[in-house]
Amino acid sequence: MQEQHQNPELDIQDELIAEGRSSQPGETPPDMSHWMHRVIFVIDHINNWVGRIVCLMLLPVIFAMVYEVLARKLFIAPTAWAYDTSRMFAGALFMLGAGYVLMRGVHIRADFLYRNWAPKTQATVDASLYLLFYFPAMLFFFWVSLEFTINSWVKWERSMDTTLMAPLAPARTAMPVGALFLFIQGIAEILRAIHTMGSARARYFLRFIPFYVIILGIIFMSAFFPGILFVDSWWGSFVQGTGFGNISPEFIGIIMISVMLFAIFIGFPISFTLIFLGFVFGAWGFGGKLVFYLQTFQFNAVMLEQTLAAVPLFVFMGIIMEQAGLMERLFAAVQLMLSKTRGALYLAVLFVSTIFAAATGIVGASVTILGIMASRTMNRSGYDVQLSAGAITAGGTLGILIPPSIMLVVMGPVMEIPVIDLFAAAIIPGIMLAFLYAAYTMIRCWMNPALGPILPPEERPETSNAYWLEAILVISALLTFFTLLVMALSGSLTGLFPLSWLIIPLGWGAFIIGVAKWIGTVKPAGFFFSELWYEFFIGLVPPAALVAFSLGSILFGWATPTEGAGCGAMGAIILALCYRKLTWGRFYTALIKTLEIAVLILFLVAASNFFGAVFSRLGTPTMLTEFLLTMDLSTTMILILIMALIFLLGWPLEWVPIVLIIIPILLPVLVQLEVNLVWFAILVAVNLQTAWLSPPVALSAYFLKGVVPEWDLADIYKGMLQFMVIQLIGLILVFMFPQLALWLPVLIYGS
Repeated sequence: MQEQHQNPELDIQDELIAEGRSSQPGETPPDMSHWMHRVIFVIDHINNWVGRIVCLMLLPVIFAMVYEVLARKLFIAPTAWAYDTSRMFAGALFMLGAGYVLMRGVHIRADFLYRNWAPKTQATVDASLYLLFYFPAMLFFFWVSLEFTINSWVKWERSMDTTLMAPLAPARTAMPVGALFLFIQGIAEILRAIHTMGSARARYFLRFIPFYVIILGIIFMSAFFPGILFVDSWWGSFVQGTGFGNISPEFIGIIMISVMLFAIFIGFPISFTLIFLGFVFGAWGFGGKLVFYLQTFQFNAVMLEQTLAAVPLFVFMGIIMEQAGLMERLFAAVQLMLSKTRGALYLAVLFVSTIFAAATGIVGASVTILGIMASRTMNRSGYDVQLSAGAITAGGTLGILIPPSIMLVVMGPVMEIPVIDLFAAAIIPGIMLAFLYAAYTMIRCWMNPALGPILPPEERPETSNAYWLEAILVISALLTFFTLLVMALSGSLTGLFPLSWLIIPLGWGAFIIGVAKWIGTVKPAGFFFSELWYEFFIGLVPPAALVAFSLGSILFGWATPTEGAGCGAMGAIILALCYRKLTWGRFYTALIKTLEIAVLILFLVAASNFFGAVFSRLGTPTMLTEFLLTMDLSTTMILILIMALIFLLGWPLEWVPIVLIIIPILLPVLVQLEVNLVWFAILVAVNLQTAWLSPPVALSAYFLKGVVPEWDLADIYKGMLQFMVIQLIGLILVFMFPQLALWLPVLIYGS
């Protein structure tokens, strides 16, 4: 049997995280002054303990979702409390955990320029932008959200969208408390930056801090208590005197977008940049009071958006599935199944990555684990480095498209289209891309067998003389099992007899296991099933069944995306326990990792919603829409220009800012042109996959290089470029044939 590659304990950073602090909370350089060390030590440990406690809030979300599905579907019991519990706990989780995530150095920043600067330059830029962007934004947000929360407690506001009418004040309290944790953590971060920039620059910054505090206090007082200081009238006179007051709100929006792009490419964390710019340009365009309350309302809306509660649940499900170690077992089995086939390892990589794309959806982890599993065998078997690297990185990117994709969960509320439509629409394009990748590798190996040699005889498994009969029987039995499972979820097996939807799939599963055991004992005519089929079954069926149940229950209306994610998370826990891979340490690590990624995404969702609301209130989207419509371009040409823009932005930016910032700006144009938004969303999703395969910024190359250091980065790039061309072909196919994305949603839900 092929050796099993154990997955080492790696600190795998998620693809969304531009950086991560490896030091312990409160740890500082030995030459830092004592007072700085003490301040950082106290603040870091406060937020560290907050994060360690807040991550546990995911558990009631999982419990509530599982209870809601079981109670509503099996016992027809009221579940309004579960709906409110899940969204309020998930909303509070991302707000209260934000300080912890900042303490861990987890940001999204366009760092392709930032990472090339000297540490002193980075620290100087960070300290300057903390003063300019961060502290004003957090101070204003804390004050307004505090007032908003106090009013909610005084009036004892209740939710009006459920029969339970749950009180909103406890959940809303997370906003000012989270803003306070962020504000104090900012103090620790700027002290780190001041120390790193060197003593000469640090002296100037420390001398300026008292004046900065006074200036910030004056701005705060003039914004919230304008009658106390004369600054408000002086500022208004200054604005009018300089002519800034005569600029139209629409043009202010254009300036706002320009400054936003400039600020992002400097390298400061995007969330805080968006919040500050929203404050400044909103106050300039339509007044300070309105923009302050607009931000609080937008954050509150994200906290109470139940669909977004699926984000931490799907992330947690993926991390637990990764820890279960099934990916390694499935890869080992598939490569042995195809041991007599040229390019078998390419097919094994792409098959496993397709299955686990639906299970994990985390590109960084998928590329890393695939690299660990496949590279050693590929090197020993004489496989081409470029084609190997391309297959691994391309297979890993499938996780952001194949549902249940976190990107699609976020994209649904942004574009105001059902997430279940996006899930259904992404299935065929995702499978098509996986097929194109596999076809390309097989054609290359057929043309040049040296690219993917057949595995040597000593590495092939022991099989019966009727090996292909083994393959046909096992694969047919499994395809039948998953077909019955899909039929059960769609309702096709309901009503035949009591619990027929459950008994038929389980009965078939028991039948094939029983037959396999009988054949293994009797060995009729010398026929038997190789041990590799057991590994294949164990590696494929549990994760595929879990994903099929989770995704199928969502697609066929048996559960909402959040309910399906909750059941998937619980199923992943049970699966990991059954395989004895889940310890308390790993479980808690998964909760902490989930907190980091969920806060990263949801805080940016809230910040971009606020930025977008200000941009929309200024009227600039309407002006841009009218401008594009007057250019006398066809709908096809406008879509091509938009796709080209997204493709170019995908090189320096992650998918999160593109989906949350760029797409809402373009949305009014698409609505006016009557473009099918589900089709457009899939075009964007396929387009954004190219960002992972586009050197020199693509992070997939660095993940792979990190675990396979003997592969040259230039070879990895060349391999990725080959598959990027295939990716573009897939994008063109979806563009030219919209039914690739729209056929399945229409089949399931109607027109």
